Amino acid sequence: MCGIVGYIGHREAYPIIIKGLRRLEYRGYDSAGIALYDGKEINLSKTKGKVEDLKNKADASISTVGTLGMGHTRWATHGVPNDINSHPHYSNSGDLVIIHNGIIENYESIKKELVKRGYTFQSDTDTEVLVNLIEEVKKQENVKLGKAVQIALNEVVGAYAIAVFDKQKPDEIVVAKLGSPLAIGVGENEYFIASDASPFIEYTNNAVYLADEEMAIIRLGKEIKLRKIKDDAIAYPNIHELKMNIEQIEKGGYDHFMLKEIYEQPRAILDTYRGRLRANQGIIKMAGIDEHLEKFLNANRIIIVACGTSWHAGLVAEYIFEDLVRIPVEVEYASEFRYRNPVITDKDVLIAISQSGETADTLAAIKLAKEKGAFVFGVCNVVGSSIARETHAGAYTHAGPEIGVASTKAFTTQITVLTLIALKLAKEKGEFSESKFHEFLSELETIPSKVERALESNPLVEIISNVYKDSSNCLYLGRGYNFPVALEGALKLKEISYIHAEGYPAAEMKHGPIALIDDQMPVFVIATKKGHYEKVVSNIQEIKSRKGKIIAIVTEGDEQVTELADHVIEVPETLESLSPLLTTIPLQLLSYHIAVMRGCNVDQPRNLAKSVTVE
Repeated sequence: MCGIVGYIGHREAYPIIIKGLRRLEYRGYDSAGIALYDGKEINLSKTKGKVEDLKNKADASISTVGTLGMGHTRWATHGVPNDINSHPHYSNSGDLVIIHNGIIENYESIKKELVKRGYTFQSDTDTEVLVNLIEEVKKQENVKLGKAVQIALNEVVGAYAIAVFDKQKPDEIVVAKLGSPLAIGVGENEYFIASDASPFIEYTNNAVYLADEEMAIIRLGKEIKLRKIKDDAIAYPNIHELKMNIEQIEKGGYDHFMLKEIYEQPRAILDTYRGRLRANQGIIKMAGIDEHLEKFLNANRIIIVACGTSWHAGLVAEYIFEDLVRIPVEVEYASEFRYRNPVITDKDVLIAISQSGETADTLAAIKLAKEKGAFVFGVCNVVGSSIARETHAGAYTHAGPEIGVASTKAFTTQITVLTLIALKLAKEKGEFSESKFHEFLSELETIPSKVERALESNPLVEIISNVYKDSSNCLYLGRGYNFPVALEGALKLKEISYIHAEGYPAAEMKHGPIALIDDQMPVFVIATKKGHYEKVVSNIQEIKSRKGKIIAIVTEGDEQVTELADHVIEVPETLESLSPLLTTIPLQLLSYHIAVMRGCNVDQPRNLAKSVTVE
């Protein structure tokens, strides 16, 4: 969940690290720190708060000279957010300094042993324990830093992406990875270290992504040396050419990344099906499906595992797959799936969904399914991520970098990929007539332009947001394909505005939630023409008779719901199975505007981080 940045080369490290931390602040923003080596001493500054607080403190308190350094922006696990618990952490001698993203589960037992050996600890973190364990190994085994890191990591249980510097070895940084992402940017006589490529994209297009249980010794003027942590086997770096550009990770004139990413959805959806969807030819081309078609067609069931917004995308996929492909689907929270001893066979296909491709619980679910013999297919956004490497096959969403913590374009592009898969399988199974198949493909091709039209509701959504910005509770209702959209709309409001909100199937309102409805309760109802329209109208009438405030998402030209609702927001008409791609748009805008009006930090909501790489 934390973000780490490091640099070794010929440039001044400080501005590179500060800029990199700003770009990684979506990964954690309760505290930050930096360590710089000036050729003689390690100069360290850290503070509770944001990266800007760190820069102000460092500018005033330490020498920022040096061509080697590392920085960290934190999402707290062990120890409350404060200056002392912030990274980087020194070893007792002051020679070693470390930054760490992850969690060391057996740190307490290691700490007790180190205390017996005379070590003292300033912080409450597991990371300070790890750096002192490395120092103890280095001293007892009389080995160099790289070997000491390797031996120490074989003693720990947990997840980590670490970078360690030893003042006695001023020309190298040692890095290692297990369960948390780590990328190495390769420049000309310089190296960059980061949780993802965004901190170094303007300096190099070449990156090495460490695999789990790999470590690297990064030495100035030398090629990267990779080795396996467990058995010391040599690994050879695979250098990837980055497709990201600097414009993608800047706000581009928008006030917040979230708003920018909401408006990027027409292009993101188009990029997701570009090259895959050929509507005029009646073709869907997806290598990950084409090469493993029989696995899907012969599956007894499809299991979808995900967390958060990705889980909601999985729920939409359940409707699509069962409706169109006629294969049973189960959608599981990855965090529960891995612990409940699920029944999995070699006739199952597991689809794992994750924007970052690094979600710890989803990765654990993948490993469990593979052990049981299931075929595992990944849907993620980040090229070279752990899920992309761990799965048997997969498909990227091509959404581009998503910096805002609250997912928006990740949701719609995940649904797009899953829809393409469902349509392809339905055609291969013979569930579609040729004309129906072409109808679906042609309509999917129109979705980006229809999303643009849905975005035109923004001024109206802003007015409605002002009416309900001070609400304490909200209900979101939907039926069929739009029930998951109700869940997602409620989640967005909770995440960034801190208003309590719940999503329900509209028909379930009578089984409890209706007791909450009064003249102070806003109820957001997705009431598009396709699907169970008349049933939803009946639900709206039930709310109206109890004086609830109704905000309805309706199909353009709707008259019946318009007469009943207090406010209506129109979206273009489309097929029922594609409607979530449109109905989610006004709900994203609504949560955004309410959060802004309440003075909330939209891109960095409290207690949250973008990528959950620890349990």
